[in-house]
Amino acid sequence: MGSIISLISIAVLTAADQIIKIFVERYLQPVGEKAFIEGFVGWQYVRNTGAAFGSFSDNTLLLTIFTAVFLLAGIIALLSGKIKNKFYKVCAVMVIAGGLGNLIDRIFRGFVIDYIEVQFMDFAVFNFADILVTCGAFMIIGYTVYDIIKEQKDKKAGEGNG
Repeated sequence: MGSIISLISIAVLTAADQIIKIFVERYLQPVGEKAFIEGFVGWQYVRNTGAAFGSFSDNTLLLTIFTAVFLLAGIIALLSGKIKNKFYKVCAVMVIAGGLGNLIDRIFRGFVIDYIEVQFMDFAVFNFADILVTCGAFMIIGYTVYDIIKEQKDKKAGEGNG
């Protein structure tokens, strides 16, 4: 995945997040919540002034600065070629796009719009940007663990042959 494709992908995913949030503000905010799959998942309009699961509530400035620095570092790493593995690049694009979507909310709205409500368990309301960040981060962690295990197996197999 080249730099241009990475930037276009970030822009498309971030735009999708913002378009969804515009629809949520226009159509969900007036009603507050709406069932989607009864008892499983629904839509609920939430203004989140914090981070994940409402942590750091009312610390929008601190979260904005932290997120901006983190995203800048990620973009520099992505564009400088420091991330060579294509899978890691895809994951980085997801994390950056999601972070950027929520950063835009914090800067221009003063809060992040959350709207996906899991109803079958006690869980925080979240949004598309959160899904991008979470999935991208878990994929990085999973692939890294897999890579470490594979490397150790290969090393042991090499020792057994020598």
